[in-house]
Amino acid sequence: MKDLKTLASDPQKRPGLITDCSALINSEVKSKGGLGGMAVKAAFAVVKAFKPRIIEDSVDGMLDDFVAELQPFFQQYQEAGSPGSLEQWLPGRGADLAERLLTITDRRAEASSKDTLKKAYFKLRPKGKEHVIAAVPGVGRVLDKHVVSL
Repeated sequence: MKDLKTLASDPQKRPGLITDCSALINSEVKSKGGLGGMAVKAAFAVVKAFKPRIIEDSVDGMLDDFVAELQPFFQQYQEAGSPGSLEQWLPGRGADLAERLLTITDRRAEASSKDTLKKAYFKLRPKGKEHVIAAVPGVGRVLDKHVVSL
């Protein structure tokens, strides 16, 4: 059975995974519309102005935690016979997956000494689950691209 930890710990594969996850986050933020989207984009701009590589650095810093939370879903997918793509399969578990991933970012934000970042995060957090659920197909797409090499 394939293990996502193997992917995240491989020094040859990890950089590509970080790049693709960062691109997914940037794309998701860019796609947001309406007043809520304007708030997300504004907060994102503040954070990126503070530290331009914050997305890449954050993905790298949390990747092992994210992989640990994704692994049970990936295992279920494999046990089900890997039906279709992860991009198609994961959205049916989007709410549960979003909660598990958000516990990681919640802990990180709470522990941060950067008040500006904490404020931006917790201002957006009430809609966070909705945004993560919307990104789940993209998470599946990124995994589809990378798990073939496991």
